[in-house]
Amino acid sequence: MKRNLFVIIVVCLYLPLKSQTVTDTSKTINLKEVVVTANRTPVLFQSNPGAISFVNQEIIKTMPKTIAAEEALRLVPGVRIDNQHNGERVHISIRGQGILTERGLRGIGVLIDGIPVNDPSGFAPDLYDVDWATVKHIEVLRGPSAGLYGGGGSAGVINISTDNGGSKPKGGTISQTMGSNGFMKSSGQVDGTYGNTDYRVTYSRLSGDGYRDHQAFWGHNLYEKINIRPTEKLTVSQIFSYTSYFHQNPEGLNLGQFDNLLQANPDACPFNEYQKTGRYTFGMRTLYKISDKQDVEATGYLRSWDYKETSNRAAEYRNIGNPGFTAQYNLHLGSEKFRNHLSIGTDNKWQTIGMYKLQSMSDPDRKESIDETNLENDSLLANQVLKQQSSGFFGLYRLEAGKFGFLANIRYDNMNNELTDKMMAPDTAKTSKNFAETSLRFGASYKISDVVTVYANFSQGFTPPSTEELASNPVAYHGFNTHLVPATSSCTEGGIRGFIGEKLFYDVTAFMMNTENDFFRFKQTGRGNQEVFYGNAGNSKRTGIELYFSVNILKNLNLKTAYTFADFKYTSAEVDPVYTDTAYVLTTPPASGQYLPNSPKHQLYAELTYNVIKGLKIGVSTEFQSEWAIYTDANAYSGKMDPAIYQNWQDGFYLIHARISYEWEMWNLKPEISFYARNITGEKYMAFTEPDPDGNSYQPGPSTELFGSLRIRF
Repeated sequence: MKRNLFVIIVVCLYLPLKSQTVTDTSKTINLKEVVVTANRTPVLFQSNPGAISFVNQEIIKTMPKTIAAEEALRLVPGVRIDNQHNGERVHISIRGQGILTERGLRGIGVLIDGIPVNDPSGFAPDLYDVDWATVKHIEVLRGPSAGLYGGGGSAGVINISTDNGGSKPKGGTISQTMGSNGFMKSSGQVDGTYGNTDYRVTYSRLSGDGYRDHQAFWGHNLYEKINIRPTEKLTVSQIFSYTSYFHQNPEGLNLGQFDNLLQANPDACPFNEYQKTGRYTFGMRTLYKISDKQDVEATGYLRSWDYKETSNRAAEYRNIGNPGFTAQYNLHLGSEKFRNHLSIGTDNKWQTIGMYKLQSMSDPDRKESIDETNLENDSLLANQVLKQQSSGFFGLYRLEAGKFGFLANIRYDNMNNELTDKMMAPDTAKTSKNFAETSLRFGASYKISDVVTVYANFSQGFTPPSTEELASNPVAYHGFNTHLVPATSSCTEGGIRGFIGEKLFYDVTAFMMNTENDFFRFKQTGRGNQEVFYGNAGNSKRTGIELYFSVNILKNLNLKTAYTFADFKYTSAEVDPVYTDTAYVLTTPPASGQYLPNSPKHQLYAELTYNVIKGLKIGVSTEFQSEWAIYTDANAYSGKMDPAIYQNWQDGFYLIHARISYEWEMWNLKPEISFYARNITGEKYMAFTEPDPDGNSYQPGPSTELFGSLRIRF
């Protein structure tokens, strides 16, 4: 790998000498002109009546590996991302909502080119389908948005838009990235435009050894996108994606394993713990403009995938089918100075999961390798079918009256879950769990001038138990956790944003959010380290401040900063008695006044970029997080448990990164070379922690990493 990286460096340093420098292609987008659509209606970014972040290609192009969500969203305040396996098996929360989910995105609406990723329960398992190098921009709607997206928007919305076809009939891109710990990503793309049709097909493959033992991964991603405009009134977009992803699971460490932070948990290797996903998605989107005053949008999709996860207790197999469709009618009335926009629509999703578990067996003589073998016996621990269906009906009203803007919406959601246990008699095999809720959201903004726009927003969240939480039954290996109920929240926020010429953009939001029936995690004796269960912990209160600014200090020197202050606490412990039954629960529910785990009070990311000459950029960035609480367990939190195993507070960290890139033109090609150094001081730190009752709570981050990349556009 070092030899290959050396060749790339030599070639890329030589080629610019034979070429002419290109005009800088990554100038800052004028945010005054940006229109966002995460609200299900187009709103000028500056006048959006609520907290929202816009990530453009200027930020996305500086990602060192282009495979990790925390790279793309690093400058979005209010968002916390735990990258669990040096790839895209991430855990994301917004304002602490979904912080205790074992993996994935719980209660965060995710759309990729308008196709929903969330299942009927509002759970998005991963972001494997995203090749971040092809992303055009990202909108992050922060705060409860159940009134827009139901249970899939109770924490916020991440709306991802990828590139369309290029302006030429034929074009494309090839790229190669290599770096520390055996990391490699290769990708190729063809794109173009013919008449009223544009197209893009991208394929990428990535692999790596990981920075810890038993943390290797590989992945394939194929993404095809076609936009057709047969008439001036009709636009049709067709999308197909295929994803295959495999990654080993090193698990968390305990305090006794701190001498070697790179090791895996002792169970991980002999049981060959890993996850593997293979997924196909086909989607169609249409927009038909009936007249200047009316238009209709419709989206349909079908997602089919297989999933396998091995642990020290069971090998779990899932076969999943997930179709859905969305329809929305929009009416536009009024004059240019006083515009009314009305929308009504519906979201409908289905999911069928066939799942069975076989008992795992250890192989003490196993030699470490990237393979998918694991020992299982014929003990069937679970064999069941889970069927889910959700329907949401929403209405939306938007007013534009000069400098004043108003946006309101209401939504009704109904979600049905049914589990058929094939290991039980037919008359007792079925278990049902249904949830329904009505949610509101409304906000207003007033543009005093370009320098000052003020906004305020009230929103509600509805978080039904996710597929993962329902299927994790503490009473048996099969069946539902029937004790869970939805969490509901209400949030009030206010903010101010504005521009000072071309020198400064700023956005400051303060919020207060109350949640009822919040969740906590626990484990059960004899169910293995990987078996995590969920209960309702009572209520919580979250207050915070989110700050972002971008300032041009000099003509060629820019500073971007995202800061989050978070004060998240449980306010009561109204827990179902079943979760205090010490016969099988290892965790005492959280007490009033406890901080939510894995939620540092202070998070900061700052990035300084200097344009040396046209095409040549250097950058330095810093990342800071203050200390945070680890456990939800009241006894562990208060120090009543063995301090050699349970240490409730985790120290924060401070990291420094650096980047240099150069872009030029040569023979009708547009090459770009970049080098990135992450954690250049080699600090040892914990990237995140989990409230693991066994004490295996610690997930260390990587030491110094180096990456080099060559990208050629033709």
